[in-house]
Amino acid sequence: MTRYITTIDLRRCVGCQTCTAACKGANATPPGIQWRRVLDIETGEFPDVRRTFLPMACMHCANPPCEEVCPTKATTKRADGLVAIDYDLCIGCANCVMACPYDARSIVHASHFSYGDRPLPSEAMGFDPARIAVSMKCSFCVDRIDEAAITGRIPGVHPEVTPACINSCISGAMEFGDIEDPESNVSQLLARTQHYRMHEELGTEPGVYYIWNQS
Repeated sequence: MTRYITTIDLRRCVGCQTCTAACKGANATPPGIQWRRVLDIETGEFPDVRRTFLPMACMHCANPPCEEVCPTKATTKRADGLVAIDYDLCIGCANCVMACPYDARSIVHASHFSYGDRPLPSEAMGFDPARIAVSMKCSFCVDRIDEAAITGRIPGVHPEVTPACINSCISGAMEFGDIEDPESNVSQLLARTQHYRMHEELGTEPGVYYIWNQS
């Protein structure tokens, strides 16, 4: 079996938002829609104050609550661990948007662009009418993952079949790979670090691991 996950080293994330920009460029998301975003969290009291940058996106859960509430089975969990959306089956009911505890889904009911009614050349190139009035979210750049299965290349090792956000990370805070392979980059990294997953108490078994210290 294969289960693709992401690891994010919070000690290395500098909050540059490059992953956010790379995701928008790769997926041509509409203005105001960010499949990957970075939260800027401040803790402590002056003068002992600390900032933490927390990248967020779809967690590609092993037990996705969004799948359970979908009346048309448009949301499914793939055998490789990715949570996918079939836009042809989605009716835009927003059940999944409300069920997701990670605020990872969006619905846009009409096409709109950065400047006026006409898209920029870059927006026109990536515009997908199938994503209007349906639920959308981070897909872990599923087209690249599917290409890996055809070509035999390894996601997380070969950049051309690795999600855009991972490739773009300037500090090396983000990794992608198969957690079921004990020799993979992510398995080796998790074996030597302390980490957590967001809202594990909900039983969603998210596929994003946040690293915060050495073992």
